[in-house]
Amino acid sequence: MTKLSVNINKIATLRNARGGNVPDVVKFALDCERFGAQGITVHPRPDQRHIRYQDVLDLHSVLTTEFNIEGYPTDDFISLVLNVKPAQVTLVPDPPNVLTSNAGWKINEQFGFLKEVIAVFNKANIRTSLFVDTNLDNISEAAQTGTDRIELYTESYAKNFQRNREVSIETFKQAALRANEVGLGVNAGHDLSLENVHYFSKNVPGLLEVSIGHALISEALYLGIENTIQLYLRQLN
Repeated sequence: MTKLSVNINKIATLRNARGGNVPDVVKFALDCERFGAQGITVHPRPDQRHIRYQDVLDLHSVLTTEFNIEGYPTDDFISLVLNVKPAQVTLVPDPPNVLTSNAGWKINEQFGFLKEVIAVFNKANIRTSLFVDTNLDNISEAAQTGTDRIELYTESYAKNFQRNREVSIETFKQAALRANEVGLGVNAGHDLSLENVHYFSKNVPGLLEVSIGHALISEALYLGIENTIQLYLRQLN
């Protein structure tokens, strides 16, 4: 069974556009859980342009499903994660000025750094995941860092899905197989949507979790958040 983790960054973006607390990020996350989401994902960035560090603390105290915190492992980020101790931390190689995550880790270039950071989280019994592309050697190297999982960066799949879904899925199938071979769990995220998530989950072996934010929140503007989450759950399982 593939779990659905809802990324709520866009709700914080909307709140921050006007100040105040509308929409209420914590209430929205709790509603997502109530409507069937099996996890909540947040990606706090240093400029706090959407999710703020205080949001992470507020959410931690009330969530009952899996809490997944994404981000680049700065000292402040590491301290936040160790304080909150979520179920999972997903390490993403994005610098502070990027609009959204747009690349996976090049493990060989950051191996020592990642291994050191992951050891800190492992010691705290926090599951780790590395955001990566589908390069097979890169995935094999990821296994040597001590990480528990990888998260496959799925933008290329989503971009080419309508043109040729069979071709667009192939490298992800091979990547998941390699991950399974070297003992890594497989998550996925970035531009997955109601249109393409079923085919992805059906064809990627051992897919444990998808993290979806932008598409899901956008679709909910038309379909409603409860209905949208239920539709995703049907597509995944």
